Amino acid sequence: MIEKRARLDYPRFRALPTRWADNDIYGHINNAAYYGFFDTAVNCFLIEEGGLDIHAGQVIGLVVETGCNYFAPLAYPETVEAGLRVVRLGNSSVSYEIGLFRVGEDQPAAQGRFVHVYVDRDTRRPVPLPDTMRAALAEIS
Repeated sequence: MIEKRARLDYPRFRALPTRWADNDIYGHINNAAYYGFFDTAVNCFLIEEGGLDIHAGQVIGLVVETGCNYFAPLAYPETVEAGLRVVRLGNSSVSYEIGLFRVGEDQPAAQGRFVHVYVDRDTRRPVPLPDTMRAALAEIS
């Protein structure tokens, strides 16, 4: 279990609308959808602020670890506010924490971890983080 963080611990936020299909038969967001929220929050940040080119860039991130702690249910039609922070910035890897919050709430409904290893698109061998990406990630460390 990772240490539970409050809203103020996250330097970046992204609003993510839930979808009808996100709910499960029990009336709340299905566990698998949480990982989609994590992936979306991280990759939107990387594309918008870190210079990630998902279509033609030579450096890509491969997910090597994920996890989630659930504290309260979320359900469609809520908007989720995803807080993002970097907890470890290595040479070719980055460890993120993502908090999923109800709009305006201080405590997360869920909190996850997400680890990328950055590799060459063709060889799939680890490579150093590009300077633009490293600088953007350092801002949320």
